[in-house]
Amino acid sequence: MKKVILTHGYADEAVERLRREFRLAIAADEGTDLPGSLRRHADAEGLISFLSDPIDRTVISNLKKLKIIANYAAGYNNIDIGWALEKNILVTHTPDVLTPATADLAMALILAASRRLVEGDAYVRAGRFTGWGAGLFLGKELQGAVLGIVGMGRIGLATALRARAFGMKVIYYSRSAKPVLEKKYGFARVTFLELIRGADVVSLHLPYAAGVHHLFNRDVFALMKKDAIFINTARGPLMDEEALAEQLEKNERFTAGLDVYENEPMVDPRLKHLKNTVLLPHLGSATGKTRRAMAMMTVQAVRQALNGKRPQHLIPEWKEKLKRNTNCSNK
Repeated sequence: MKKVILTHGYADEAVERLRREFRLAIAADEGTDLPGSLRRHADAEGLISFLSDPIDRTVISNLKKLKIIANYAAGYNNIDIGWALEKNILVTHTPDVLTPATADLAMALILAASRRLVEGDAYVRAGRFTGWGAGLFLGKELQGAVLGIVGMGRIGLATALRARAFGMKVIYYSRSAKPVLEKKYGFARVTFLELIRGADVVSLHLPYAAGVHHLFNRDVFALMKKDAIFINTARGPLMDEEALAEQLEKNERFTAGLDVYENEPMVDPRLKHLKNTVLLPHLGSATGKTRRAMAMMTVQAVRQALNGKRPQHLIPEWKEKLKRNTNCSNK
């Protein structure tokens, strides 16, 4: 039987299927660091990794027989993609299936930040609630407010549609225009600066790439409305966390709802002590239904690859490589 390494345990059904079809090793069960555990399984042909696992050049090079890395996430910036491509190792991810769950969470952060839910919860638990008050935790009303979506992909669109149901107006910034969405829903495409200056709520939905590292920096935060809400359910390194903390410290009307952080699992200590923040532990896809579906997608990918078939959910870089190879062979 072919060997597959799973970096951490996940859905029982997926683990059982892997055990039936492969020699399965779960690295986290071995009680050592991940690179050390992976070195002991250099004969593995399949690797199922989590977004929190750095699958760098050294890790990939040590797995001499590796044919596929199936990442248990929609993103895959934890993997040295260039080296995997050079070594001809397939890389898959879990797109689409987590769209509703992540959009739900983005909307939950918008609601929590706008209506000061975390502050209110702490106030009641501390026994400070003595009755209704006209000025108690006044928040921001969403009806008629402008939501700026940065990255109108699947999750960005799903978030926009949820916000639309709350009466929000939607503008978006994206590399390509979405004329069908504009016509159907009345969304307006704007420049990045127009969105930053005009949105009451800015929700970030871009995949991470080196070119957009710290897209949201000190200068960008300074251009946003004084009482804006910044939401990030995408990737932490898209924002300069230090600059965000500074903006939140000097302006209590500015609010942030974060599910991701620049150096996870570390979080800037200042964010933890500010009242104008809502902080979650990377829960975007954290529903039982979604996580089971993601796990089964990784099982399917490994099964397909190790049986000589093309996996269904290859990352875009691999699809582009296959396309180039096909074009070259046809010349």
